[in-house]
Amino acid sequence: MNWELLGLVVALLSLGVSLFTFWYTTQRQGTVMMTKPAVYFFGYDTSPGRPDPKVFFRSLLYSTSKRGQLIESMFLRVQRGESAQNFSIWVYGERADLKRGSGLFVSEDGVAANHHFLLAPDQAEYIFQPGTYSVEVHALVVGRKEPRLLQRTELSVSALQAEALGSRNSGVYFDWSPDAGSYYSHVDRKHNPSFKGALSSLVETLPSESDSLEGK
Repeated sequence: MNWELLGLVVALLSLGVSLFTFWYTTQRQGTVMMTKPAVYFFGYDTSPGRPDPKVFFRSLLYSTSKRGQLIESMFLRVQRGESAQNFSIWVYGERADLKRGSGLFVSEDGVAANHHFLLAPDQAEYIFQPGTYSVEVHALVVGRKEPRLLQRTELSVSALQAEALGSRNSGVYFDWSPDAGSYYSHVDRKHNPSFKGALSSLVETLPSESDSLEGK
């Protein structure tokens, strides 16, 4: 047996494993992923002039690589039957620290946050009606040409829930049940995660000026 040749082969294999490990842990671009939202919310904000529809959810965004990912923007596509509507105004954070979405770094450890999506001021009024909704969460990641579909969820709104939503004073929560493997919904007439009519200032001001908004 040629021990020198065997030693060379082992050394090359070891070098190859080391190079692959270095690339995989530090250089691989990876992608951004999202856990199944623990809760969704359909409802309205009350602003002067018109009620402003919004969709809210809470989830964890995380990167599949150590390099992390930079999300430039996010939007929702809500579809019921043949009707589809994009909610393009993105706001995220906790009640005391809401921010207009204009860039979010997502590490390997992930970022758990509330995400609010509203219609742009020039979009037509949207009314939640009874039926099954397909809610798609899209993110535009820096370095990627096309938005990435992070999650697609089907949620059902009953006739009674749609009637409650029509009052603009109630919202419908969809809470994830891990044991049942499905969402269960209920109407809440007491609490509506709201921006308290501050949509116009949210859209018109710079991201740094939106921290004073009230919301969930």
